[in-house]
Amino acid sequence: MQPNRVPISSKAPILLVEDSDDDYEAAIRAFQKSGNLSNEIIRCRSGEETLDYLFQRGEFGPAPGVHAPRPGLILLDLNMPGVDGRAVLKIIKGDRRLNEIPVIVMTTSDDERDVSECYGHGANSYIKKPIDLDGFFHAIKRLKEFWFEIALLPKDIHDHL
Repeated sequence: MQPNRVPISSKAPILLVEDSDDDYEAAIRAFQKSGNLSNEIIRCRSGEETLDYLFQRGEFGPAPGVHAPRPGLILLDLNMPGVDGRAVLKIIKGDRRLNEIPVIVMTTSDDERDVSECYGHGANSYIKKPIDLDGFFHAIKRLKEFWFEIALLPKDIHDHL
């Protein structure tokens, strides 16, 4: 009997939702430094862009040559202008087509209300962004090890990839 749970596919992209160029560049460098990541990293700069990507509308809508592959993991910044990460998380976890995608909230906030609200809306993990670059590299390395090497996810997530 085949297991119903598999690691995140190496072909499934990581959706990095980050409005800060500095934090985005630090995350990319951290993933590169952690080694052996073959997943494409796709960036969305806002909540609106993230929802357009996930629901394949707007610039990601159905059109010849346009393809928005389903992410295997979403790294979500919480505090963004417009539609913020809280609203994006609530929409993702409230949609049966998307709710099994792991959503990792990565934010500068350690406010207990934010932590509680995010877990209440279905966040799979909540990580406070370290202030220094070495701490950020270490956090990404540990995140990568857990979600790509240790954690098992429902097989049907990969049926969409």
